[in-house]
Amino acid sequence: MESTRPSFAQRYPALNDILSFLMFVGAVALGTFVLNSFIFQSYNVVGGSMENTFHDGDRVIVDRLAVTRAHFKEEEYIPERGEVIVFANGGSESVGTMNCEAQTGIKDQYIIKRVIAFPGERVTVDNGVLTVYNDEYPDGFHPDDTTRKSDDDGPKEYSSGKVNMIVPEGELFVSGDNREGTNSLDSRSGLGTIPFCRVVGPVSFRIYPFNAIRGF
Repeated sequence: MESTRPSFAQRYPALNDILSFLMFVGAVALGTFVLNSFIFQSYNVVGGSMENTFHDGDRVIVDRLAVTRAHFKEEEYIPERGEVIVFANGGSESVGTMNCEAQTGIKDQYIIKRVIAFPGERVTVDNGVLTVYNDEYPDGFHPDDTTRKSDDDGPKEYSSGKVNMIVPEGELFVSGDNREGTNSLDSRSGLGTIPFCRVVGPVSFRIYPFNAIRGF
């Protein structure tokens, strides 16, 4: 009668358990990397620059899949006007161009703001009113009109500062929703306009606090 040789797992059960555990940890790590890099990421909102839409301590989910699809087609991801986006203030999401370097000197910092205007459009802030001018609206329009859901959701009425600028090619004009005084550092002030290549993605959900869960 022919004898059957014990398998590796039978001969070294302890080592087999260790290898199985390491493979499990590796699979989880790989899955987490893929999810965070190409499908979604979560971020904590810090500060009050996006009130009343988001508040300090809110937890949001960013749609990375939209950016992944665009890059897969070798295209630049361009968000929609009025969308709330998260972008990198540094080299983390850059593609190696000069425009993708940090503007405030803080690397690996992620910022949440609302998209206001696109390349070639003129943006003004005068007497507390933010206005965008383009070929479709040569007399200007107020982008907040379509994104303000109520007095407690969306950009606040008043925008501080004095702005009159043309958005550069390949960049976005972004702003916080809380634009009174110095509550939001954005394209109206020291942050400047944001290159497309630094956009992480649009905010799709708020998952915390639990009594304020919603989609965007």
